[in-house]
Amino acid sequence: MIEGIIIGLKTALSFQNLMMVMIGCFAGTIIGMLPGLGPMTAIALMIPITYGFDPATGLILMAGVYYGAVFGGSTSSILINAPGVPGTVATSFDGYPMAQQGKAGKALAIAAYSSFAGGTISAIFLLIAAPSLSKVSLSFRSPDYFGLMILGLTAVAAFSSKGNFLKAMMMCVLGLMLASVGQDTLSDIPRFTFNTMNLSDGISFVLVVMATFAMSEALTIIIKGNDPSKAAKQISLTDLGSIKVNKEETKQMAATIPRSSVLGFIIGVLPGAGATIASFLAYGMERNFVKNEEREKFGKGSVQGLSAPETANNAACSGSFVPLLTLGIPGSGTTAVMLGALLGFGIQPGPRLYETNPEIFWSVIMSMYIGMVVLLILNLPLIPYIARILAVPRTFLIPMILFFSVTGIYLMSFNNFDIFLMIGIAVVATILRLYDFPMPPLILAFVLGGLMEENLRRSLLISDGSWSFLWDRPLTVVIMLTIILIVSWQIF
Repeated sequence: MIEGIIIGLKTALSFQNLMMVMIGCFAGTIIGMLPGLGPMTAIALMIPITYGFDPATGLILMAGVYYGAVFGGSTSSILINAPGVPGTVATSFDGYPMAQQGKAGKALAIAAYSSFAGGTISAIFLLIAAPSLSKVSLSFRSPDYFGLMILGLTAVAAFSSKGNFLKAMMMCVLGLMLASVGQDTLSDIPRFTFNTMNLSDGISFVLVVMATFAMSEALTIIIKGNDPSKAAKQISLTDLGSIKVNKEETKQMAATIPRSSVLGFIIGVLPGAGATIASFLAYGMERNFVKNEEREKFGKGSVQGLSAPETANNAACSGSFVPLLTLGIPGSGTTAVMLGALLGFGIQPGPRLYETNPEIFWSVIMSMYIGMVVLLILNLPLIPYIARILAVPRTFLIPMILFFSVTGIYLMSFNNFDIFLMIGIAVVATILRLYDFPMPPLILAFVLGGLMEENLRRSLLISDGSWSFLWDRPLTVVIMLTIILIVSWQIF
């Protein structure tokens, strides 16, 4: 581990990578603040930029954007009650009432300290847990990987919003269908290409991400006519108040942060759970832990009610890297986007990553520590000024998103067909969004589709075409029983 930490520090502390952490944190904070644009949109916009970089540098930039976006999403939750990212919805429960009481500066400072503490504690857990899990995961074989990938898909669908399980499963199927377009890797037979050479290599992952998140987000804002900047324009710098936190409030945070960090990290490790579920569970848990008089303050500006979800959502971000780096399975929709980017670099995350690319494995972990410090230094002094970014008018925001989406795709392939395909997918994605179909399961299925097929074929080859591989190994049986349990419970 010591050797790994040294390798990670050496890679993460290079001038270029330090700059990437700072740029990623800053860009993520700004994009995370703008309501509707989450970390997935932020990372989608960054992918075309990273393709000229070294894989470690590219992943460090994307990781910086990820926790920067979650960190920044709390600002719009607190100031205008419009969560920048889904993971900061629970932050608005007590953050916004605190801001209405003239304590917006204090609320933003509590959120910044809690995010820093949660991110740092979970990064330490990641440092200990990832290498240990990596050794355990070396015992996994193709049937186990096939089962794990189905588990990842069903878990994401199961953790979708209440009543949307079938919609999420339908999006998983759609993602798998899109993943099957192009030449078959084993036989080179073209599949679903409609006799066009443009589809022979399959649909680009970046194209799907840009269409389903960045572009469809812009189209949804146009159709719904939302303009979150109206509320933000009413905020003046003098409204924010002091950012000082007193002794009593520090004591309350000190009790909340350790509990919420552990819970957030564990939830983040579970495939499909993510920062949103972690923040809601931490909020509920904290409400049960506090004394009766403190419980009465929840929803009215409680320090613990604000600190708990902010700690948990940042801890979950680090936790979601555990299954990504050790098993090659995304812990959230955002890490699914990162998995696609890694595969684009020619890097296969999973048990072997720890041995084959230690510089990537360790530099991402070490960059998290650096990122948390950068975010704290960046956010506290700049809170009043960064808050003004919320007032960016819709008339500037939408053209910028569309411009970056179109130019990003064109500069990657120099093919007009990709632009038209992206617009087509974006239109379909927008219609699905309007009917509350979730996008993360589609992206996850699209990323895992190729790997699922590969492991299924390998398993069938080993068992001479028999499906007995599903129950031949105890580990595979446990995974398959877990899948059946999750799906049965949702149907029930």
